[in-house]
Amino acid sequence: MKKWVIHQPSEDAVKNIRLGSDLPTLCAQVLASRGMRNVQDAANFLQCDGLADPFLTADMQEAADQLNRAIENGTRICVYGDYDCDGVTATAILYSYLLEMGADVTYCIPEREEGYGLNENAIREMQQDGVQLIVTVDNGITAIEEAKLIRSLGMTLVITDHHQPLETLPEAAAVVDPHRADDGSPFRYLCGAGVALKLVAAMDGGDDTMALEQFGELAAIATVADVVELSGENRFLVQLGLRLLANTERPGLLALLERAGLTGKPFTASSIAFSIAPRINAAGRFGTPDTAVRLLLSEDSEEAEALAQELEHHNTARKEEELEILAQIEVQAAENPMLLKQRVLVFAGENWHHGVIGIAASRLQDRFGKPVILITITGDQARGSMRSFGSFSSFRCLDACQKYLTRYGGHPGAGGFSLAADQVTAFRDAVQQYAAEMHPEMPVMALEADRLLLPQDLTIEGISGLSVLAPFGEGNPVPVFALCHAVLQDLVPLSKGVHTKLKITYGTMALDLLLFRVKPEEVTLRCGMVCDFLINAEVSSYQGRSQLSLIVKDYRKSGLKQAKYFAARHTYEQYCRNEPLSVSFYRAITPSRDVLAEIYRRIPVTEISWDGLFGTLQDLPQLNYCKMRLALDIFAQLGLVQQNPWTEQVHRIPVHEKVDLQASALLQELQKKGAE
Repeated sequence: MKKWVIHQPSEDAVKNIRLGSDLPTLCAQVLASRGMRNVQDAANFLQCDGLADPFLTADMQEAADQLNRAIENGTRICVYGDYDCDGVTATAILYSYLLEMGADVTYCIPEREEGYGLNENAIREMQQDGVQLIVTVDNGITAIEEAKLIRSLGMTLVITDHHQPLETLPEAAAVVDPHRADDGSPFRYLCGAGVALKLVAAMDGGDDTMALEQFGELAAIATVADVVELSGENRFLVQLGLRLLANTERPGLLALLERAGLTGKPFTASSIAFSIAPRINAAGRFGTPDTAVRLLLSEDSEEAEALAQELEHHNTARKEEELEILAQIEVQAAENPMLLKQRVLVFAGENWHHGVIGIAASRLQDRFGKPVILITITGDQARGSMRSFGSFSSFRCLDACQKYLTRYGGHPGAGGFSLAADQVTAFRDAVQQYAAEMHPEMPVMALEADRLLLPQDLTIEGISGLSVLAPFGEGNPVPVFALCHAVLQDLVPLSKGVHTKLKITYGTMALDLLLFRVKPEEVTLRCGMVCDFLINAEVSSYQGRSQLSLIVKDYRKSGLKQAKYFAARHTYEQYCRNEPLSVSFYRAITPSRDVLAEIYRRIPVTEISWDGLFGTLQDLPQLNYCKMRLALDIFAQLGLVQQNPWTEQVHRIPVHEKVDLQASALLQELQKKGAE
């Protein structure tokens, strides 16, 4: 279960936003719930008519001059990129432009095995190839030693990047990065491809018309894929890029769209995030990033089709590897359920694909609501990926455990690292120690709703008006709304039972909610229950008629006191980890014989989730989540129930003889500690 945060937008802010604008009320309420106070705040967020002058970016003039001189002098140039979608598209943008300008240009993207950024081997290979000027895209801002090597070899270095710089900048002819402390550009949150596009505009004299017409769709793909904030210039790039993408003539993109099943369909930022970007990224994970670059550069439809097919193959392999990693983790969790009760989930496996462990870590974080570290071990070396949220910083955690690591880096939400295989256990212990000392109460993953929708708010006109807030993505998520105290009337299977339609009454309205990838029998609600839902709302067309489409993000039985729920869940895991609790806590969490009997009576012989069962027990006085979980552990110890920690489900096991509850060692221990 995730924590719900339902915002209540300020009425004054809503009034101020609507004053002087033609924004619909619901749009104004969403903007107000996201911290905007007046129409100027809303305009600053929503309106961006173009890119700022590229020459406002520090060193942009020098970078453009260096490259233009190299073109004129016939100097051999190498565009040095990165293996992710941002780096691939940035490489394609700058390489294409330089080639069109008649430059003697090549490109180089390191394989994932080589690691991120410039490296000595690549630099020396570029020198042997006759390269005299290296221009980086989407990397280079921290390449202090590599820049010195390039200079010592008599080559020129131009850096374009968008990552955070160190206190000292690399020694280069130009260092273009909007995050430089002395940068004067009004917008600092471009991705690597956005910076590369601005460099192209600067080389063209500062007018970005040509750059946007030729490369706008590539910059938009990178902007969404790199999860940079969709405000300001990024918002403009994505809005323009989506229009260009719908009419693209690039054979590579046309082939990619065909493979992704997007041909002829309306494009959104979600189309990029879930269909286009993963296929481009798959090249760097399961093949070579060069395949993706060649696809974007291709001018031949047959070649493009073959390259798109290759990316499709790699993306399928990526999905299969992800499922295999998760399957192995499920086995580990079944063998040692305590792994799922730790503050930070840490799993390690042999020869997991290092290009997939980050994706798998994100899946586990979303599923279990905890920071996650996955480690792949190959021989005597290991590599890891971390994902976290809230106040728990991945980078700070890795930094605190750095003595076990040979290399690490990242930011609050994600990190990567390397270590010797024989240090994995010590590192795992150090992570848990850091978490216990620095975060006695771990952050709880939250779902935020922009506001509570009342039945009268659910109109086609009101919901369709939300489209002015698009494109949606990082920093501008799809609006989420709460529906509270609705009554569930029926569960209807869809797509042969793969999905579920929930038929509800909300006030006087009858509504259909769509719950994807959940079978009717897996829904933990029962007909007749009063329930709360978090939903996305949009207007769709069916047989020429507009209709509301309400998609469930989360649901629960009404009346849950979530603060008490999360406190009790925390206490349960503290107990399981043998962390000290006060005597009063033991008394509060020890189930009586009567409570045990009632809980057992309500456990079905078919699977029910722990949260679903807890929802059916809300009428029991003085019951808390910790007490219920301990009761289930007592039953499991006595062979009365079977629990699955991976699916977080339980079911009753038929028994044919009387069982003495007092025979449970766990119950005896709880009673003893509560009596001390």
